[in-house]
Amino acid sequence: MIALTHSFYTKQLHPHQTSKSIEMRLKHLEEQAMFALKIAVENYGNAVFPNALIAGDVVITHLLHRMGYLDSGKAKVMVVDTFHLFPETMEFLREIEQHYGFKAEVFCAEGVPVGDKAAYDKKYGADLWKEDIEQYDKVCKVEPFQRGLKTLNTDCMINGRTRWQGFERAWIDQFENAPIGGGLAKCNPIAYWTLEDTFDYIAKYKVPHHPLHAKGYPSIGDAKDTIPIPEDGSTKFVDFKFVGDKTPWLDYACERKGRFVGLANKDGSTKTECGIHVAGAERTFDRDLWESGAVKNIETKEAAMDIINSGEEAIIAVYAPWCQFCQGMEEEFAKYAESAGVPVYKFRGDEEREFVGEKLNTKSFPTVNFVKKDGSVVKYESEDRKVDDFKKFEASFQSANV
Repeated sequence: MIALTHSFYTKQLHPHQTSKSIEMRLKHLEEQAMFALKIAVENYGNAVFPNALIAGDVVITHLLHRMGYLDSGKAKVMVVDTFHLFPETMEFLREIEQHYGFKAEVFCAEGVPVGDKAAYDKKYGADLWKEDIEQYDKVCKVEPFQRGLKTLNTDCMINGRTRWQGFERAWIDQFENAPIGGGLAKCNPIAYWTLEDTFDYIAKYKVPHHPLHAKGYPSIGDAKDTIPIPEDGSTKFVDFKFVGDKTPWLDYACERKGRFVGLANKDGSTKTECGIHVAGAERTFDRDLWESGAVKNIETKEAAMDIINSGEEAIIAVYAPWCQFCQGMEEEFAKYAESAGVPVYKFRGDEEREFVGEKLNTKSFPTVNFVKKDGSVVKYESEDRKVDDFKKFEASFQSANV
């Protein structure tokens, strides 16, 4: 047995030993992250990095630059502008574009020019986020996010999610294979990093980072619901060093503590995800609903009007492939179409909002309509969406014709 002396217990570690340990850890994490990025970029044809410009994302940006993937264009950078970001955020994007020599692809709410907040307010309303936060998420985050991935032909998505962020992310791995039913592979290169690791890396390489870290914000999202932590702004990251007590930022699952403040989901639960990374958010960006079977696709507005004016009865479902409620009724509606007594159609409404609002009674997705012989269009008002429910809706018009 080894005798432990008093001096054994009281001997202090030299600060150099701690810094050496940090250096060794970072070296391992860097190599691990770069290995993951190499697989993502080299093994896939269109690796895309949706960049929110937060701490983890600037680390990934720096790593991609070190590996030559930004200036070569092998990895594309995508940014979603919600029109509610801090002014500093898009300014910072321009700075790092110039610093690293790349150009990000910016996406925003459908039907609105990039950077045109007035056009967004006119089309969707400046207070949409107050009136319906889930619809706001779909319009400003999820739909442009999915459209961006689709536009860029993404087959592997790189992102900065980490286990340290906790909640829905606590058990993620570095790689997520593409689902068998359709979708894309994901690479989480810093999955095993803590937030302290992230800032250690930023300090080591003097990585350009969001200016609001110096004003007390550990994570940056929309200006409307993001606050400093602590709220007095006493903790900051200035000149690559922490000022104040850094534990409120660096404790487990605290990185996003200042995000989504005052927001709740419809079920009353506290909001912790913006909708982009929640389960199913990416599922349908490259997979339409009812791709096969008895539900027929209507390609254009003109084709929809031809059906309405044909003098024949029909069912038309107006949908958006990213809508969870449309996804939820996909199987039942497909089964209904197989035995329906009238032709059953689908029309993607999120790309023709004005038209479906005017001609197909659509204020939300999904909207199911019965087209009568006289050309009138009657909305299915119930939220019950089983096979028998659709059959009863159809039968109500057929019995009226008897």
